[in-house]
Amino acid sequence: MAKAIMVQGTMSNVGKSLLTAGLCRVFRQDGYHVAPFKSQNMALNSFITADGLEMGRAQVVQAEACGVEPSVLMNPILLKPVTNMGSQVIVNGEVLGNMRAKDYFAMKRSLVPDIQKAFDTLCARNDILVIEGAGSPAEINLKTDDIVNMGMARLAKAPVLLVGDINPGGVFAQLAGTLMLLSEQERSMVKATIINKFRGDKSILDPGLAMLEELTGRPCIGVVPYMDIDIDDEDSLSARLDRKTPAQVDIAVIRLPKLSNFTDFSALDAMPGVGVRYVERVKELKRPDLVILPGTKSTIADLRWLRESGLEAAILRLCNEGVMIIGICGGYQMLGQSVTDAEGSEGGGSIYGMGLLPVRTQFAAEKQRTRVSGVGLPGTLLEGATAEGYEIHMGRTVLDPGAEPLLRLENGALDGCIRQNVLGSYLHGFFDRAEIRTRIVAELCRRKGISPDLRAADFDYAAYRQRQYDLLADTVRENLDMAQVYRILEEGI
Repeated sequence: MAKAIMVQGTMSNVGKSLLTAGLCRVFRQDGYHVAPFKSQNMALNSFITADGLEMGRAQVVQAEACGVEPSVLMNPILLKPVTNMGSQVIVNGEVLGNMRAKDYFAMKRSLVPDIQKAFDTLCARNDILVIEGAGSPAEINLKTDDIVNMGMARLAKAPVLLVGDINPGGVFAQLAGTLMLLSEQERSMVKATIINKFRGDKSILDPGLAMLEELTGRPCIGVVPYMDIDIDDEDSLSARLDRKTPAQVDIAVIRLPKLSNFTDFSALDAMPGVGVRYVERVKELKRPDLVILPGTKSTIADLRWLRESGLEAAILRLCNEGVMIIGICGGYQMLGQSVTDAEGSEGGGSIYGMGLLPVRTQFAAEKQRTRVSGVGLPGTLLEGATAEGYEIHMGRTVLDPGAEPLLRLENGALDGCIRQNVLGSYLHGFFDRAEIRTRIVAELCRRKGISPDLRAADFDYAAYRQRQYDLLADTVRENLDMAQVYRILEEGI
């Protein structure tokens, strides 16, 4: 039976996911069978497992750090925000339905058996589980029936490491204040604190660390530096979305309000000579070599935003000038002639598309959720190239007569559409295959009249990711007292 340790944070975006992945990698390097766990995740960045079930991307990254296949056991509940007041609720990889926040909070306690079963199953298969919390355990209005922070720690009998983010300031108040707002029983479960995202000379912190330990009665077992490590982040709080990287090939991804699966473009961004930047205003768009419309949880609402922001008109102008445009999933739907939601899957309604591809989308209540592969069709830019990825969408897209599909899938079905310099596909992970992204980057270079960076052809993204996990583990070992971490793990609560 596995031992468990839990990483909680003083607030969202303190780096819990990354530190959890780092600990997973360290334990794996030390010879243990280890798995991540997060009882409830809220994110639009999701993934489809080999058995066709949906889970949060953060636990996929952590599983990869552990060297194991992702499983919905690692994330039994996923909430995908649909509106400001509600989310699609996914339990054990299957859609339960859309719920308003207050309705979900009224019923979430009934999901504890699902959490317990997933946790127990993982425990039976591993030596160590590294559990990630969500937000802050000190949200006193949410503590009743908590299933993701201290409630989960009690269920798992897991000691807690409390992480604070020094980057915005006030880290000592974060840590001390969070502990003050916990009950006496909850405080007893917090065994140590960690300061994350530090820049500068650690010796300057030493007096504060001594005072923090005296105030809280708990050791600070590490000051982790701000890490420049290229590992997928959990959600749109990611600093990746704010990077403006100059490069030989300039790719602009439209930062839609309900942007989902932005990690679809991580492999492109990692390529030598390629820069990916995210834009949400016309003045930021400029004249890139490629514009990508990414996935979205709300195609109609985000298309309306694209239109009202002026970005649609700017993209259409670029398209007319010969700039390549690619749409993935919801972005592919936007490129078509129309999007109709007769069944109310996204709130109902119908909207004209951008008119760049001869396709029409009709939403349906049933979500398409599968891992797929396919081959580029003859006569297209991707002719003969193999694409792999996964589909997560509610719509069915039909090509107009004479329209040219992009891929033939392994099951014989067709995916996507291409017309001149515009193409679209439903495949998340479309750019992960080397032959797909190198084919596209080579075409962008040809259009630009330059030679591709020779390193790009030999770039192994899978090996690159493994090196990033090892760098993460090195940073964790260097800056956390791993002897204390192992002691805390062994002693439990």
